[in-house]
Amino acid sequence: MPPPAPAKAAPADAALGERSRHAVPRVVFTPSGLDAEVAPGTTVLQAARDLGVDLDSVCGGRGICGRCQVAFSPGSYPKWAIESAADSLSPWGDTEDAYQERRGMKPDRRLGCCAMVLDDVVLDVPPESQVHRPVVRKSLDLSDVVLDPAVHLYYLELPPSVLGDAESMSDLVVAELLSSHGRTVSHLDLPALQQVHKAFAGQDRSATVAVRGDAVVAVWQGYVDRACGVAVDIGSTTIAGHLCDLTTGEILSSAGRMNPQIRYGEDLMSRVSYVMMNPGGEKNLTDAVRTALNELIAELCTDGAARADEVLEIVLVGNPIMHHIVAGIDPTPLGQAPFTLATAEAITVRAGEFELACPNAQVYLAPCIAGHVGADTAAVILSEGPHRSATMQLLVDVGTNAEIVLGDADRQFAASSPTGPAFEGAQLSCGQRATAGAIERVRIDPTTLEPRFKVIGSDLWSDEPGFAEDTAELDISGICGSGIIEVIAEMYLAGVIDQDGVVQGALATRSPRVTADGRTFSYLVHESHGVRLCITQNDVRAIQLAKAALRAGIELLMHHAGLTELADIRLAGAFGSHIDPVYALVLGLVPDCPVAQVRSVGNAAGAGAVRALLSVAARREMEAAVRTVVKIETATEPEFQSQFIAAMAFPHATAPSPHLATVVTLPQRIESSGGERGGRRRRSRGEAEPVTPQIALPHIAMPEIAQEES
Repeated sequence: MPPPAPAKAAPADAALGERSRHAVPRVVFTPSGLDAEVAPGTTVLQAARDLGVDLDSVCGGRGICGRCQVAFSPGSYPKWAIESAADSLSPWGDTEDAYQERRGMKPDRRLGCCAMVLDDVVLDVPPESQVHRPVVRKSLDLSDVVLDPAVHLYYLELPPSVLGDAESMSDLVVAELLSSHGRTVSHLDLPALQQVHKAFAGQDRSATVAVRGDAVVAVWQGYVDRACGVAVDIGSTTIAGHLCDLTTGEILSSAGRMNPQIRYGEDLMSRVSYVMMNPGGEKNLTDAVRTALNELIAELCTDGAARADEVLEIVLVGNPIMHHIVAGIDPTPLGQAPFTLATAEAITVRAGEFELACPNAQVYLAPCIAGHVGADTAAVILSEGPHRSATMQLLVDVGTNAEIVLGDADRQFAASSPTGPAFEGAQLSCGQRATAGAIERVRIDPTTLEPRFKVIGSDLWSDEPGFAEDTAELDISGICGSGIIEVIAEMYLAGVIDQDGVVQGALATRSPRVTADGRTFSYLVHESHGVRLCITQNDVRAIQLAKAALRAGIELLMHHAGLTELADIRLAGAFGSHIDPVYALVLGLVPDCPVAQVRSVGNAAGAGAVRALLSVAARREMEAAVRTVVKIETATEPEFQSQFIAAMAFPHATAPSPHLATVVTLPQRIESSGGERGGRRRRSRGEAEPVTPQIALPHIAMPEIAQEES
């Protein structure tokens, strides 16, 4: 049912008088982050259209199609300095009543064509309301799994019942399991007891039981040869899951979706801040992720032709904050030193305790390593096996919070780097998530400075015949994470930016692609139908800060391990799996290494979760492995600041790049001659350009850096 409203929709001017409001209300849309001031009484749909927000509508705003639904959660949003009240939107109206009765709508949803903006408000556009729905690209790399599930199926035929027998159904099932299969159990769990009479009610009194440990946990009438399990990687941005047949190890279906917690903050620390600023806010985060898990499991079961009662095991992995939130544990201690976990051990509970609609399932929440290195990293370790390796292996799970593991069979080190959402296109002038039409590959001609690119949804480059026709139905409106990495790396290789990341304004006389932008310059990647996709100086700075945080963490681990070079670097995660290794080296995301030894390993966390789902032995291996990992806390490392500053340069201020130099021509170090306008002095050799922090680094000491002039 809809949330309670004070009255049916009133005229905008009447509603405006109910309380003291901002004369010009501000509306913020997530996950895009687009915001603007609008006239009081503007519909949400119109505001979205004016801003270019990806909000669907088929009926033209008549309240018929219901595709323009937005999620509205009143509360405090310190990121935007907004207090979003229940009456920031106009009251629930007749049109929404009619749609609710006809089609139904989630409690927190409003129709964008009906709801009017009356005061400052933050609204989330859910994936199903977007024209360009997110393409969740979490691939799975799985091999050499030895099947050892926690649950096994047994077909039983009970003897005919005779009046006067004193044995209960439980006694009969326990005895038949031992007699026919040699399996000893002590009891039937309540869900099995509730079904046991019905299951064995046929003339042949036959049924299939599922046994976990010493208990029968489920029972079905007749012969059943399939039990299912679900493995889920709960990322801060995306949630990816796999439905597996526990009896064969076959992956029956895979699916993913955006993490709905994005409406409360794009990165982990902003979500913790939301809880700190909103008493009871942790319940909102927990409810959001559990709802998403139920929706994901339902989708997996539909795609895999499975029933919810066939799902007997659920394995969840995620970073520590996701780990705590899904378990209903207060995450705020992880937002401040000393970042203490409630528990680092694996948690095993019935699915009902996590409000998951799988009546026979047990949830295994994988163990964490430390306050900012979580169960997803444990799963990556299980999947890639540094603890089984004879040589040193660097694992980097690139995301809004990057986890780094360096180790071999003798020792393992781990750290986290809060890289922020810049790698995924957030907080950049032309950044967007990986949706159809987003630019994902870029090349720049070093002579003409002309770019060519590829977009998601087309196999053609922009300079190839047929590109315009092939992309006619796509909205080329931004650059996703892998495209951002490539365009900035290409700008460096082409000389558009120097090693310090300064856009070279002197090139404006050579190419119209380099344009003045206030006191700095920008590079134009694409322009069409009035939409200009530019890489600004601040965009470059945001990537520099993110990659410097990541690289500094890697350098600290190498220092602790006594290493000066590496020969095995693996990039994991949804974003890491789409980074071209050459461009990772050009930007200096990772240390110099033979290019062939830098490779993407896909969703290693998801692969580790599947391994843990299919094998109890794998769970025990993971639990043992994480206990030996040495956690390096970057916040207390005295070398972090110097490493961070050195890593700001492309590829790096001091570390040589001999391996990279064999595959690309690296520019000579130059002095910036045009990265600023209006009479600022030219920098001398070696002097760093002032930079603006674009990401939050909550648990590390940031270097002192000056503000960029705008």
